Amino acid sequence: MDIFDITIVGGGPVGMFAAFYAGIRQRKTKLIDSLPQLGGQLTTLYPEKYIYDIPGFPEVKAADLIGNLEKQLRTFTHTYCLEEEVLDLKQHEGYLELVTNKGTHYTKAVILAIGSGSFQPRRLQVKDSDVFENRGIDYYISDLMKYAGKKVAIAGGGDSAIDWALMLEPIAEKVAIIHRRSQFRGHEHSVEKLKTSTADILTPYILTGVSGDHKLNTVTLQKAKSDETMELDVDHLIVNYGFTSSLDHLKSWGLECTRQAVIVDSDMSTSIPGVYACGDITTYHGKVKLIATGAGEAPTAVNNALHYIDPEARRQPGHSTSLFPKNLG
Repeated sequence: MDIFDITIVGGGPVGMFAAFYAGIRQRKTKLIDSLPQLGGQLTTLYPEKYIYDIPGFPEVKAADLIGNLEKQLRTFTHTYCLEEEVLDLKQHEGYLELVTNKGTHYTKAVILAIGSGSFQPRRLQVKDSDVFENRGIDYYISDLMKYAGKKVAIAGGGDSAIDWALMLEPIAEKVAIIHRRSQFRGHEHSVEKLKTSTADILTPYILTGVSGDHKLNTVTLQKAKSDETMELDVDHLIVNYGFTSSLDHLKSWGLECTRQAVIVDSDMSTSIPGVYACGDITTYHGKVKLIATGAGEAPTAVNNALHYIDPEARRQPGHSTSLFPKNLG
């Protein structure tokens, strides 16, 4: 039976950095993810999106951030199990067992870095919206140039919707952003940039209809708390109403969870001994969900997991300059 020191469940940016840090600590590490490639939501949903809250990068495209993390990870020879979904976790004396759709893995400690869990976009709930999915209505953007020279409407009021509007403004013929409230929920800096852009800001409007001949060409809007309506000619509608996810499988393992997250202590430990978590899947008092936050939680999870495995191992191992293997520097 091959037992790893640490098994990380989740191959997004936080899971990738946790694996890298485990490599710095020179521990036998495995990473499991249900997707066919590393990068999580950044790779699957937002490869062209710019991210503005990563330390040291005024802006960085999601695909480039993941590329850098992959290069960083190649420093070490870890084991990667992709397209593999963890279905169950079992506790044994001295080790943990992870059961997946492809087999069984054994490990001394687990670190959950699964973001928002298994996710699906919140779809537009209007007549015929399903008919136009991938025929004018999109929930993901994998190629910005698909919208070059097109009339694009974006439905949503959060950071992602605003970011897409700003990124598409110089590429599309015209960009409109539709939000059901007068105020946006995005970062103040992004909202200010949106207000000074050429994008049409349609607030407070509710998207009530879609129509077209084989392909979407018109959306119908109704002003909130009013009978006033308007029609907008579009080539594409990007719906950004967020995502839904379920943590029922984690609760069945015995993990203490809220409706949307796993409860952790300050050392990133969960309610199951030997199981730690980091990134958006975690919650604690004052939690802020950012990639930067998760990247800070990852070393905390790794160091405390190693202390759990070996109480003689230090929780505070020193700076990376002293930890990093000399022959790799």
